[in-house]
Amino acid sequence: MFSAQIQAQIQDYHPFVVACVGLGGLLLLSKLVSIGLTYRRHAIIIRKRGCKPYPAYPHKDFVIGLDIFMEAMKLNKYGGLLEAVRERYAKLNTKTFSQRLLGAKIIMTCEPENVKAVLATQFQEFDLPKPRLDAVADVFGHGIFSTNGAEWEASRALLRPNFTRNQVGDIVTFEEHVSKLLARIPRDGSVVDLQELFFMLTLDSATDFLFGYSTNVLDENDPNSAAGIKFGEAFQYVTEKVGIRTRVGWLAGFIKDPKYESSRDYVHSYIDKYVKSTIDLHQKTLTQEKVVKDKKEPGKYVFLEELAKTDYTATKIRDELLNILLAGRDTTAALLGFLFWHLARRPDVWKQLRAEILELGSGIPTFEQIKSLKYLQWCMNETLRLHPIVPINSREANRDTTLPVGGGKDGKSPIFVPKGGIVNYQVYVMHRRKDLYGEDSDEFKPERWSNLRPGWQYLPFNGGPRICIGQQFALIEASYCAVRILQTFKAIESKDDSPFREALTITAAVGGGVQVGLTPA
Repeated sequence: MFSAQIQAQIQDYHPFVVACVGLGGLLLLSKLVSIGLTYRRHAIIIRKRGCKPYPAYPHKDFVIGLDIFMEAMKLNKYGGLLEAVRERYAKLNTKTFSQRLLGAKIIMTCEPENVKAVLATQFQEFDLPKPRLDAVADVFGHGIFSTNGAEWEASRALLRPNFTRNQVGDIVTFEEHVSKLLARIPRDGSVVDLQELFFMLTLDSATDFLFGYSTNVLDENDPNSAAGIKFGEAFQYVTEKVGIRTRVGWLAGFIKDPKYESSRDYVHSYIDKYVKSTIDLHQKTLTQEKVVKDKKEPGKYVFLEELAKTDYTATKIRDELLNILLAGRDTTAALLGFLFWHLARRPDVWKQLRAEILELGSGIPTFEQIKSLKYLQWCMNETLRLHPIVPINSREANRDTTLPVGGGKDGKSPIFVPKGGIVNYQVYVMHRRKDLYGEDSDEFKPERWSNLRPGWQYLPFNGGPRICIGQQFALIEASYCAVRILQTFKAIESKDDSPFREALTITAAVGGGVQVGLTPA
């Protein structure tokens, strides 16, 4: 009787309504089955691999994680974000925990074993996160630092040979640009922001290496440097904004910034000009089968000319150039900024470093001489330990997997990472762990490197297959610049007594610059 009444009521509805209800029911059932199967699959992996629970950050908003998000946006603007992240680890007394960020569960870790797994031993199981790729694609396209899988492998295979010993150790080109930097430093001890000059230096040298033409922003007497200055300002602006977009996740799609869009367009058009002329020149050379008169002088290596010989499209070449430019400019400039921030506050280190450098004499140092400066290497290592240029990095699991440690009461059991799960690894926090570097881990102490041979606990240039292919380029350029400054000036004095704070874009730098005065030798 009851079922007959229901059947009669159903027949009263329009067939379309009945079909929609039925379809909705099937979709709901399908979703429930999918959830059940996923839960079962996860449970099997957790049981087989011995995964244990791990701490969760005690959010005020445990659903969305707005408390963490709002704090991060404030600290990103005023400085202190890296120390705030470090304090979360201390608060939970752990090296691995989870937190919520805009609704997504993020695994936070500063364990070398986990970092090694993500970057090396389980490399095939992790990719660059899609939200991050989406955030950078608008400016940097699809290059070596903004792609995954086969596309990344192709980029790396093509670009890696371009960072050989001959290109990395091009002292003549370095000196051309460093001499202009030295000329910009006041000889009367008045205040100068060295970090600003370092970013100008690396923009000039990177564009010279990449395009065959330097922006030449350090040369105040060059009437043609105006376009380079505009390019540098536009590049800096889009880099800052892309850095913010990588941190706000899906909210990036709601950000409207006309200056960002115009700066992006200018950056692209500036590089497109060089790409087009180089491709045209290469095609003309192939057609005429002779050296074109306006080709760069013999022996001068130009990165763009090598890319023009490939079957890459003009857009793809631009993407690769922008990716390398970002690393080539920011890494070296930030490293030098952090180093001289410390040297200005440590006259004892300055004195010892200068004594080592003066043993080379006053002439232009060779590649081999620079590599032989042991104390300089210690200073560089210590700077990168305290201030890794990419202090926070992340990966996304492309399948259900695990990390080797972090679970259980002792933190030594594996933890489960679902497909799509984000793992943030904090290099900054790892580099300052007292159990790894001693109670003085927050101090700038180059001497610690006299007998320190770290493994995965030290990660200044990432690690595994995606280790930075230009790390030697950055280290040699930074070392050469440091040598020339200490040859030229006998003393340095800090002109800024404010506490240290970082500035975060895609990479890190000294917030407020490096305000110093230098005394000529």
